[in-house]
Amino acid sequence: MSFVHLHLHTTFSFGDGACRIPEVVARAAELGMPALAVTDHEGLYGAVRFYQACEAAGIKPIVGVEAYLTKHGRPMEGRDATLDKARHHLLLLAENEIGYRNLLKVCTHAQLEGYYYRPRIDKAFLEEHAQGLICTSGCLASEIPTLLNQGRENDAVERVQWYRDVFGPGRYYLELQEHSIPELDKVNRQLIEFSRQYDLPLLATNDVHYVKSRDATPHDVLLCIQTTAAMTAKERLRMSDGSYYVRSAQEMDQIFGAYPGALSNSLLIADMCNVDVEDKNYHLPPFPVPPDHDYQSYLRHLAENGLRQRYGSRVNDPAVRQRCEHELKVIHEMGFDVYFLIVGDLCRYARERGIWYNVRGSGAGSVIAYVTGITNLDPLPNNLIFERFLNPGRVSMPDFDLDFPDDQREEMIRYTIALSLIHI
Repeated sequence: MSFVHLHLHTTFSFGDGACRIPEVVARAAELGMPALAVTDHEGLYGAVRFYQACEAAGIKPIVGVEAYLTKHGRPMEGRDATLDKARHHLLLLAENEIGYRNLLKVCTHAQLEGYYYRPRIDKAFLEEHAQGLICTSGCLASEIPTLLNQGRENDAVERVQWYRDVFGPGRYYLELQEHSIPELDKVNRQLIEFSRQYDLPLLATNDVHYVKSRDATPHDVLLCIQTTAAMTAKERLRMSDGSYYVRSAQEMDQIFGAYPGALSNSLLIADMCNVDVEDKNYHLPPFPVPPDHDYQSYLRHLAENGLRQRYGSRVNDPAVRQRCEHELKVIHEMGFDVYFLIVGDLCRYARERGIWYNVRGSGAGSVIAYVTGITNLDPLPNNLIFERFLNPGRVSMPDFDLDFPDDQREEMIRYTIALSLIHI
């Protein structure tokens, strides 16, 4: 018997989730679970920490989010206090790198464009960014369960078919939960019937908000803090019972074992999801170059101009030329042409704006940095070694240490951000 939890809220579901990442990962490992998902509300704030903790524990990490879906549209198009406030939960899991990038876009758009009481997306945006994502019908606060509880079965069928078409075969699941809620029993029965009628797979989940059953009371305190309510208040937000913990595979089997595929599909999804959020490669932002140049040729072009300015009549000195060619070769082979261009542009902007700056460290050993205006110290007469800054045996990225005045640093930061946003 094996099972994977695919609906789980850590402490990064602020005010709602009480699962500390190290503890919930350790519990999953203790129960022998091969994988575990994180699906925090609204964002991927804890995704990297969760990924690292799972990797360290020998558990496969699955990255997801429980977003908010709205029907009315985007608040920037005009706000309606009634329609805009309405929203439904939406569980999404990243199947691959494309899906992870779409998750990032979903969360970013929800915060920057769709925010109204909560970060939200609409159906049009979801449809545009569904590639690489696995979706479920969600918890009781999701769209399909809400329609079923309102007696709108025909609308629920239409929405189920829409989700199936948007996400494609094998990437939309009807989610079953059990938390001692009468409405949930009704929803589960209808979802099971939908599964038979429309050949859609079932998925058993537990809406995990804390690690062990004994954590139910501390979690209840957390809800009171979130809602500024007294624990003695009769009318306040509270969970239905103490079942919102990391149930074992055996417990899940006792509840959902009679429904074909409900448990095994959690393992299937775990196998499908393969995302690495810790890409070890360097991802430098793009930099604009003239149409007839690439990064390598443009850096050489700037270096040639700088050689004439810095060295004058010594521009063809064999020592100067040999050092320049050697550095350009190493810089290109290690993929750092664009890095030199970016840093050189920052220094150019500072000079043109009259902003004082200074470059410290081993970068002063580079002739290319000297001739492109990054540094102002000629490394040749000072016997400074380029390899201290950059060499093929170096595993980490080189860095120029740039100092700017405190009262002008913000301007440099804003220029850097603007340059990145324009050309990404």
